[in-house]
Amino acid sequence: MRWDARRLDADDESLLPGMPSLRGLLRSVEVPEFPGVTMHEVLCRSALNPVPEGSRMPFSHTINPYRGCLHQCVYCFARSTHEWLDLDAGRDFDTQIVVKTNLVEVLRRELAKPSWKRQHVALGTNTDPYQRAEGRYRLMPGVIRALADSGTPFSVLTKGTLARRDLPLLADAARDVPVGFGVSLAVWDDDLHASLEPGVPSPRARLDLVRAVTDAGLPCGVFLAPVLPGLTDTQSDLDAALGAIAAAGATGVTVVPLHLRPGAREWFSAWLAREHPSLVGRYRQLYRGGAYVPAEYRAWLSERVTPLLRRHGLDGRSGGAARGARTPSGGAPSGVPGDDEAAFPAGSLPPARDDAAERPRGSRARRPRADDVPGQLALM
Repeated sequence: MRWDARRLDADDESLLPGMPSLRGLLRSVEVPEFPGVTMHEVLCRSALNPVPEGSRMPFSHTINPYRGCLHQCVYCFARSTHEWLDLDAGRDFDTQIVVKTNLVEVLRRELAKPSWKRQHVALGTNTDPYQRAEGRYRLMPGVIRALADSGTPFSVLTKGTLARRDLPLLADAARDVPVGFGVSLAVWDDDLHASLEPGVPSPRARLDLVRAVTDAGLPCGVFLAPVLPGLTDTQSDLDAALGAIAAAGATGVTVVPLHLRPGAREWFSAWLAREHPSLVGRYRQLYRGGAYVPAEYRAWLSERVTPLLRRHGLDGRSGGAARGARTPSGGAPSGVPGDDEAAFPAGSLPPARDDAAERPRGSRARRPRADDVPGQLALM
């Protein structure tokens, strides 16, 4: 990560001691709406992050308005990225939030370069652009306008119901550029939700967001992720979750088991030992080979989920692929944030350029129908 080397006047009494390891730091401040949290406001030198060559992600660039996340999900795969800032992947990830205050200005400058090819840009692949800090800093409206004005297709993945604020703006953007939208849901038990993802809106609130997105004329794919072995993978839990997702009007769903990368692995393991010690042995066995569950568990979960998808009308077409996405083999693009073997649900990626080109510039996007958007991609 590259930062400029400018700072605000240190005489401001609202400021906290700076973090010299963060080049470009303007100020570190605590605000009443986020007790115990420090916001590190910085100037960034770049807004568009290129995806490494060879990645299986179906987009070429990402934008991360924030580093660290107030959702505080114990299992978050992005925790280790905080270590690049000389912060830890545990408590610091939850409470030391980096805000790129000049993001929109820098983004517009980059999008205006002749070299920019208007490639798909993804938001929400690392930390959530609609976490609670967005309510204070309001970076996303400027990002959406900049992308739409430049003719750049984009997608948003979020757990944050704050996204409802920008649905009119997103719907307007979809008149001119391809837009995808995805919502992530994981935990349905209220107590487990409060323990595992204390800063995330409730599952019901996120289902209401799915409905609001499709009511606004946008597709909305749902990630049922992560599925937690021994905690959320029972037949009844999966049936209830998929039934609720279908009732909310999702255009697609994909199911992803928990993966435990370094940083998240240690933080989650400590939580598991504290809250569910009887499962520690099982998790050690499941994840003995690394960050991912073994193929046997994926196959077992697929067998369990497949009839439930059919029951709730979420199985979609045979051989369905993400809306408009292209892959060398013609199948669904594999590789979702944090899991290289999973696939994106229909609606979460922008339509292909050739599909969007058929719509006159300025004409409003048609709300997707259940029979023209595949409902379910390859499970893993």
